[in-house]
Amino acid sequence: MADYDLYYWPLPFRGQFLRAILAVAGKSWQEHDSEAVGNLMQQAPADQPAPFMGPPLLVDRSSGFALSQMPAIALYLGETLNLVEDDANARAMTAKIVNDANDVIDELTLDGGREMWTPQKWANFQPRLSRWMHIWEASARRYDVQVGQGYFLGANKAGVADIVTATLRSTMGNHFPAIAALLDETAPRTAGLTRRVQALPGLADLTKRSASQYGEAYCGGEIEKSLRSVLDP
Repeated sequence: MADYDLYYWPLPFRGQFLRAILAVAGKSWQEHDSEAVGNLMQQAPADQPAPFMGPPLLVDRSSGFALSQMPAIALYLGETLNLVEDDANARAMTAKIVNDANDVIDELTLDGGREMWTPQKWANFQPRLSRWMHIWEASARRYDVQVGQGYFLGANKAGVADIVTATLRSTMGNHFPAIAALLDETAPRTAGLTRRVQALPGLADLTKRSASQYGEAYCGGEIEKSLRSVLDP
């Protein structure tokens, strides 16, 4: 029997962060299809497992506790699965990393597709994307992260900040080689961390399964088409 129920679209994007945390922790989860997600979204908030507007939504079967919003779920999993160091600074920095990642994917999809990418918009955005990468590099240096170590849990155990960082960078890079090249050039420390964390057995297996399940799809819809039009012309 699965440990969790995960409601998210059959895409990597925002739900992949949570899949990755569960995979590293060795936990099992049941995915629910688009119809189930849509039906749940249409319920009155009082009737939903947790009042929410859109997925992801996670239900912890051991307690029945349900929660929406990717950053909140990631931090909940980190606390309950011992993937965040028991230290106020580490918890705060983990929250910062997770929320930064959430901001990046919002910006990458122009706030969920409110607008579409054009070559000029993408050209204007590239310096900002590079700055995000520099922010990750500076965060690592600021907190004295050595090459080969995780952000907070040391060389032998990846924490939520490591997992979220690696998932953000690898998912974008695997789907958009131009972004991967920019990361390697702009943020080599982060690129190295990404490769090390992605090599963990749970994440390596998740990457293979995701490629089989989702193919080349990243965020879906018209916004993905517009992204590909400027990144893979």
